[in-house]
Amino acid sequence: MYVTTFYSFKGGVARTMALVNIAVELAQRGRCVLAVDFDLEAPGLDTFDLPRPPSPVPGIVDFVSEYLDTGQAPDVGKFVFESSGVGSNSGGLWIMPSGAHLDSYASTFAKIDWGALYERHDGYLLFEDLKEQWKAYLKPDYVLVDSRTGHTDVGGICTRQLPDAVAILFFPNTQNLRGLTKVVRDIRSERSEPGNQEISLHFIMSNVPDLDDEDRILEESIASFEKDLGFRDPLKIHRCDSLSLLNQVIFTKDRPRSRLAKEYHAVTAEIMRHNPLDRDGVLDFLDNVAPTRRFPRSGRRRIQQWKEIGDHLEAVKASHRDDGQVLYRLGSLRNRSGRFKEAFELFDRAIETGYREPNVYLERAHIRRRELDDEDGARQDAVQVIESSKASTDQVLQALSIIGSDHLKSVAGSPALLAKPPEELVWIAEQLNTSKAEAEVAIAMLQPLLTAAGLATEVVSQARQLLALSSIAVGRFSDGVEAILGEGPNVSEMRINHAFDYGMALWGKSGEVTQEPFERVLECNRIEPRETPAPNYLQCIAVAHWAVGEKNVALELAK
Repeated sequence: MYVTTFYSFKGGVARTMALVNIAVELAQRGRCVLAVDFDLEAPGLDTFDLPRPPSPVPGIVDFVSEYLDTGQAPDVGKFVFESSGVGSNSGGLWIMPSGAHLDSYASTFAKIDWGALYERHDGYLLFEDLKEQWKAYLKPDYVLVDSRTGHTDVGGICTRQLPDAVAILFFPNTQNLRGLTKVVRDIRSERSEPGNQEISLHFIMSNVPDLDDEDRILEESIASFEKDLGFRDPLKIHRCDSLSLLNQVIFTKDRPRSRLAKEYHAVTAEIMRHNPLDRDGVLDFLDNVAPTRRFPRSGRRRIQQWKEIGDHLEAVKASHRDDGQVLYRLGSLRNRSGRFKEAFELFDRAIETGYREPNVYLERAHIRRRELDDEDGARQDAVQVIESSKASTDQVLQALSIIGSDHLKSVAGSPALLAKPPEELVWIAEQLNTSKAEAEVAIAMLQPLLTAAGLATEVVSQARQLLALSSIAVGRFSDGVEAILGEGPNVSEMRINHAFDYGMALWGKSGEVTQEPFERVLECNRIEPRETPAPNYLQCIAVAHWAVGEKNVALELAK
């Protein structure tokens, strides 16, 4: 259960509307959501078009009143109802209203002395009990609390005792900044209280007008908020000048492609990212964690933010100790930050849980090789990569480099290579050019392509050339000759690269230079000379000149 309070120091920022839209989106994402209306003086959850029972259901005010009358925390089931039909998969929305809104609501609310509730009637324990009842009765993934505005006792319950996170909605004016400074300071002070509670803060600039900020009024105001409240780049919810607002339209449900729905989606994603229990949010967080957004640029707050990230990652680790994918992503993050021992342990644990993807073996192999000097272990992990048909081309190449030329004998028929399309096999073969062992692997990969049906002419041509080069590299000159002649036996029609490889293969096969292929190389070079030839090209032209007896030209090109 993850409790997020929606708070604003002043009204007029569409706080309740944001809560409802985000609650509905979470329910549509398959989450069990409880929305609690703690804005007791100006409740608003019941004004939205959400399914509710035919008879009024009592709520927070009635819950507290009954407790004060009996001295016993009431059964929360009497004060909660399901908004049926909202949500998808296993998701749903439940609501705990402010009260039944009968004629007696105002007088019941007025009788509650919130200060006395805490000082003389164990109010703190009452709301701790309420949280436990929410968890036991509904097992919600999220509890979203709509809080009162201003500095109030109820506001303190909502922003300091109940939540794991507080979404602070504000319009960037001086009055809001002055009021929020104390609220934010009080929330952050909870980490130094006996409970050591770390409450995440989400800053959301709401009801933002769509105006040209030519005079930088808005920009300067935001800068003041960022400096005084210690954050960067607030989330934004723009003003929506639409009559739909009169009908309390739920944009994430009724107008999901609207700009407003997309902005609510961004807030939803941010809340999920900070919930260590939400797997989707955790994976999103691990993919994007970096001190770039909503971080102070320097100073004590930035150091604190890093600490909060570290604490969050520890909570993620504790909450997902049997989830291999989460453990792998967490290990990958630790690996990138240089914490190799912890990364290695996380990779081990991920594999133990059954996560056997190529990426986890490859990263563990790199740690074994670079940090632990364990070449045998690194090779074993690299072989696991090659044995997976899911391995990407880049992963295959990295694994081959770790396996090393002395251990490549059985690699050519591995699942990783058999699963690759011909174009990628040709590309991989082209990279295998540092040893005879790699050339042997390239030959085994390329030979089947020459007789495969339906391949593009260019792919077959590339395969032939690479096969010739690899055959020459391992001393199979006859195979090299055959590969080139399969492209076409007429030397006078050969491309420059095929002519050169053919000449080299004949030379290797017979031990003597045959001039005709090299003459074709020089002819092609005269017809289409390179403006800025690469060193390898110059080398080949030099050899061709030498082969036809033009040694002085060859020497100049070699220089």
